[in-house]
Amino acid sequence: SELIAGGFARLQVKLTAAFTAAGAPAWLHDMLILGVYRVLAWVVSVMLPPMAIFFPLFTLLEDAGYLPRIAYNMDKAFKGCGACGKQALTTCMGFGCNAVGVMGCRIIDSPRERLLAVLTNNFVPCNGRFSALIAIITMFFAGGTPLFDSAASALILTLLIAGGIAVALAVTRILSRTLLKGVPSSFTLELPPYRCPQVGKVIVRSVLDRTIFVLARAAAAAAPAGLIVWILANTSIGDMSILSRMVDFLDPVGRFMGMDGALLTAFILGLPANEIVIPITVMIYTSQGSLADLGSLAEMHSLFAANGWTVVTALCTMIFYLLHWPCATTLLTIKKETGSIKWTAMAALIPTVCGFIICAAISAASHLLC
Repeated sequence: SELIAGGFARLQVKLTAAFTAAGAPAWLHDMLILGVYRVLAWVVSVMLPPMAIFFPLFTLLEDAGYLPRIAYNMDKAFKGCGACGKQALTTCMGFGCNAVGVMGCRIIDSPRERLLAVLTNNFVPCNGRFSALIAIITMFFAGGTPLFDSAASALILTLLIAGGIAVALAVTRILSRTLLKGVPSSFTLELPPYRCPQVGKVIVRSVLDRTIFVLARAAAAAAPAGLIVWILANTSIGDMSILSRMVDFLDPVGRFMGMDGALLTAFILGLPANEIVIPITVMIYTSQGSLADLGSLAEMHSLFAANGWTVVTALCTMIFYLLHWPCATTLLTIKKETGSIKWTAMAALIPTVCGFIICAAISAASHLLC
């Protein structure tokens, strides 16, 4: 990620020189380079490396004949929630990208069970959320020797992921007994023999069909997001920017959820891409007009602590990161796959309500205990 980000930084210097040589006005340079380009560069540099690792490995398991066995072994657990074992595969795909996980729901034959899988796929954290989760865990929950840091971070992240999956199963069970009633279907599954994966074919398929496809969709959503964030941060109403007014307006709700207005604003503006939530938060805290280098984790921890972050704030932020609306790419994919605005809205509302309730409960409990 640092290597790719460094390349984008060097290209930014050249683009700035080109704008200066062309005599472009400062506001146009800031809007396009500090706004659109920086957000796009951030999303690509954070998103590309994990996807370039995850999707080839996932496709290797698929080509080796291992994934059908996962569906078979997990069928009993998912059938107990009113779904089917194939949902385990779409859940695994969600770790790479929830949009890909939603598209993978096509393998589920039953329309009811396919919709259950679509509505609950977002409870699995995609790679766009992992970087922020790991950073927050490292800053606020892991300490001591480097070995202990790694072990503690891995354990906490695993527990967080397991919690997300548990919520997904619980919501699947609730939906299957309310809005999407029905009897779990049986499916015939022929287990293919284990075979040696075709590595060259796997790399081509994973890079072209999944990695590049998802990255292109994310970039298309991130570019206008950068423009919107820059306009909000650099357009004033009275003596305050629009972004500052948003933060003040949302602060009571954020405090009720154990966070603050800056975080809640960052989550809303991070709708196009989860990767930009923390950078936007840093931008708000530092009162800058564009995304900037976050620096080391120690510097970020000092900045967050200076703005009132506690362990409760970090915990609520992680939980809401895990349980909030899908990114714009995933929502567009859900709309395409379901053909329904109603179910797309439900896919955004269900995890958000879960995240709101759990965060508010943790915040209330912390106030009672303190």
